[in-house]
Amino acid sequence: MSALVLCALVWASAACDRIDHVGRAPQLSPQAESTERQAMIFSGLPLTTEDTSSYRQASLWSGDHNSLFGDRRAFKTGDILTVLIEIDDEAEFSNSSSRSRSAQESLGVPQLFGLPQRKNKSFPDGASLDTAVEFDSSSQSKGNGSVRRNERLTLRVAATVVDVLPNGVLSIQGSQEVRVNFELRELLVSGFVRRADISRQNDITYDKIASARISYGGRGHISDVQQPRIGQQVLDAILPF
Repeated sequence: MSALVLCALVWASAACDRIDHVGRAPQLSPQAESTERQAMIFSGLPLTTEDTSSYRQASLWSGDHNSLFGDRRAFKTGDILTVLIEIDDEAEFSNSSSRSRSAQESLGVPQLFGLPQRKNKSFPDGASLDTAVEFDSSSQSKGNGSVRRNERLTLRVAATVVDVLPNGVLSIQGSQEVRVNFELRELLVSGFVRRADISRQNDITYDKIASARISYGGRGHISDVQQPRIGQQVLDAILPF
């Protein structure tokens, strides 16, 4: 009974995502619960305690982050920067192996206390004990393998600095959702970047993001049709053949 209850719970939890958009478009993720919004609200303590008097606020040469000539690059929690994703990777591997072996063994007893000669007389013509045992063996194996992958992805997404590590490295996280008719496309990016790698235009390429996690997918009616059903996935995982 417990196994049936467990299977029912697993089926119900997995089916909730599909039932959510039956007869309607999939719902967008609420922005109020996003990690980026929390980072913007709680941006941390100010980096300086200097007196911001009126003359410093009006000066064009103050060098502050919000001044005319200030550095506009992201550097604290809650700041936003642009992530450029341009993946164009291609890999190809090909292996070939071949092995062949042949062996032959022959054992004869032409003189064994005269027994072969006496036995040969009783054998039919052409049969004798001169070659009592003979072995022949041959083996051959060949193997070929080939792997080819080609991936291309070009995207731009705004990410938010959600944390500043003690060594100054910025932890970023960004998400983007686009709904077209009844299909929702999701783009997620996260990782760690150095402030020095951020360009003057306040953007950074994906190859400068450490521990980068990039996800591009979606959900909706078309995605549901392309995915095998839950029962088929369970059977594929447990069946040994």
